[in-house]
Amino acid sequence: MAKKKETKSNKSPSKATAKQAEVNEEVKNELKTEKEKFLRLFAEFENFKRRTAKERLELFSTASEEVMVALLPILDDFDRASNAIEIENELVTGFVLIKNKLLDTLKSKGLSQFDVNVGDEFNADIHEAVTQIDAPSKKMKGKIIDIIEKGYQLGEKIIRYPKVVIGK
Repeated sequence: MAKKKETKSNKSPSKATAKQAEVNEEVKNELKTEKEKFLRLFAEFENFKRRTAKERLELFSTASEEVMVALLPILDDFDRASNAIEIENELVTGFVLIKNKLLDTLKSKGLSQFDVNVGDEFNADIHEAVTQIDAPSKKMKGKIIDIIEKGYQLGEKIIRYPKVVIGK
């Protein structure tokens, strides 16, 4: 009878060892799963931080967009008035100085003007066609005939597309 007890006691430690190994394996799997979840969460958080930092920089660079857009018609009026009046008049000098000061102030805040010239190829991505007229020559077909309003960008963002007349 003593022999039977010894075999039972021998079996029970091996069952306990097997159960312990099984429990250890489960714990290792759970730890691995939790570690993977943590790494994914950490990576998502790093991406979130990077994305919000980028959005914040973009917001700061274009925060004055609304004010700039509101001032553009005034700048257009200055351009029209300077084209309409005579250069020899004393008032013109003051007028031109005010226009240049306004333009310099806007440039210092990140505003830049599109470089669009008559005869440039029309590009729908950066120009806004107001109308089409018959081209004065075959060379001017699909090209800019006249510039109605200048285009402006604030930093890298286009805030107003140049309005142009193109030849057909």
